[in-house]
Amino acid sequence: MTVNDDSFTNWKTREEIAESMIPIIGKLHRERDVTVLLHSRSLVNKSVVSILKTHRFARQIAGEELSVTETLPFLRALTTLDLGPSQIDIGMLAATYKSDDRGLSVEAFTAGAVAGATGANKIERGEGRDVVLYGFGRIGRLVARLLIEKAGSGNGLRLRAIVVRGGGGQSAESAKDIVKRASLLRRDSIHGQFQGTITVDEATSTIFANGNAIKVIHANDPSEVDYTAYGIDNAILIDNTGKWRDREGLSQHLRPGVDKVVLTAPGKGDVPNIVHGVNHDTVKPDERILSCASCTTNAIVPPLKAMDDAFGVERGHVETVHSFTNDQNLLDNYHKAERRGRSAPLNMVITETGAASAVAKALPDLRARITGSSIRVPVPDVSIAILNLQLSRETSREEVLDHLRDVSLTSPLRRQIDFTTAPDAVSSDFIGSRHASIVDAGATKVEGDNAILYLWYDNEFGYSCQVIRVVQYVSGVEYPTFPGPAA
Repeated sequence: MTVNDDSFTNWKTREEIAESMIPIIGKLHRERDVTVLLHSRSLVNKSVVSILKTHRFARQIAGEELSVTETLPFLRALTTLDLGPSQIDIGMLAATYKSDDRGLSVEAFTAGAVAGATGANKIERGEGRDVVLYGFGRIGRLVARLLIEKAGSGNGLRLRAIVVRGGGGQSAESAKDIVKRASLLRRDSIHGQFQGTITVDEATSTIFANGNAIKVIHANDPSEVDYTAYGIDNAILIDNTGKWRDREGLSQHLRPGVDKVVLTAPGKGDVPNIVHGVNHDTVKPDERILSCASCTTNAIVPPLKAMDDAFGVERGHVETVHSFTNDQNLLDNYHKAERRGRSAPLNMVITETGAASAVAKALPDLRARITGSSIRVPVPDVSIAILNLQLSRETSREEVLDHLRDVSLTSPLRRQIDFTTAPDAVSSDFIGSRHASIVDAGATKVEGDNAILYLWYDNEFGYSCQVIRVVQYVSGVEYPTFPGPAA
C-alpha cells in the first residue's frame, strides 16, 4: 500500500493549526465569556480531532469542506476585539465572508459582523444564576453535565444543589448514597465518561465536579427544603421527576431561595409548554412556572414550523419509534399503563404519545390538525419521528431538502434542526447530538403536496440541551449569537 505524502502533509498541517486554535478558544471562553461555534457546534473544550471533524461537517451539509486555514484568521480577529459575553460562529463568518463583495479585510469584516458584541453594544459580564436540580435520573444527570460544562467562564448558570430522596444526615447510608450518585454522574453506559474530575466530600454531602461545589440535599418533599440555608438565592429549580405537572403541584417548589421552576416533562393545564427556538420568546418575565414539553415535542415542532413557514401544513401525523425508558419493565411485570408492563428490551411496545396534542401549545398559529402515536423499541437511546404532512401546495423533494438544509445552517432554528446526508445513518450515530431534531435527507419522501420527514433525535441528550437553552433564556444569561441568523 502506498502513502500519499501530500495528503499526509496536509493533514499534519491542519492538525497543527487546530492545535493552535485550542488555547485561543479557551481564553475567549474563560476571560470574556465568549463561546466559539462552528455551524452551531461549540468548539469549547474540544480536542484537535474533534475540531477537524467539525470542520468536515460543512462538506456534508453545504457541499464543500471548511478548512481550519479558512477559520483561523477569523478566530484570531476575535482576539483583537473588545468582546462581551456572546456566541460567535466562525463557520458562518467564513462562509459569509466568501460571498461578501466589499473587499474588506478579515479583521474589518469580523468587526462589523460581531459589532453587537463589542463596544457600547456588548453585554456586561453578570454574576450568574443559581440552579437547583430536583431529581437526579437520566435527564437530571445529563443536565448536570451540561451545567458543569458551561460553568468554565465562571458566569452564567451555576449548579448549586441537587435534591434527591432519602434521609440525609451523617449516616453511613447517606454517605454511601452520595458516592453512588457521584459515580452515576461520572460514568454513563450510553453517553460515556464525564469529561473532567469528580470528587466527593461525604462529611458535607458535596460533589465537586470540575471545581464546582454541588450540595446534595436529601428530601422527600419540596416543603422540607429552605434553599437559603445553603446560600442559594433567586435560583431556577429544574424538576426532573415529573411527579408534579400542573401549576398547583409545581408551586410547591417555590420555596425560600427559588424564583422559577422549570419542568422537564409536558406541563398540564395552564403551564406554558416551551420549545426553545419556536416559542421561548413568549415567556412572560413574571412567569414563575413553565415546562420544556417532551423530547418528542421538541423534535417535531421546529421542523413542523419550518415546513409550515415555507409550504403551509394542512394536516399531519407523527409516528415516533422511541427508545425504551425507565418507566418500562426489564421483564414482564405489572404496570399501571397498557402494554408497558411487557419486557422493554425484548419487545416493540405500542404506546401513546402526547407530543401531537402539545404542538398546539407550542405553535398556536398552526391550524393544521396533528395526530400521533408511538412504538417503544429495544434500543436504550435515540428515537426517530416520522412526520407525514399534507402541505398547502405541491412541491418537490429537492425544494424541501434545500429548504431544510438552509434552515439547519442559517435560520433562527439552526440550533434546533440538524441535517444529515449520510447514506448509512442509523440511530447510534446520533447519540450525543445537541440538536432537538436531525433531518435524514436520504429517507425524505415528497410527492405532490405530501411530504414525509424522518427526524432522528437523542431523546436524552438533545432534549437536555433544549432544557438548558430554556433555562438560559428565562435566567437572562442566554447570550446573542453572531453573525445573526437569517430571518
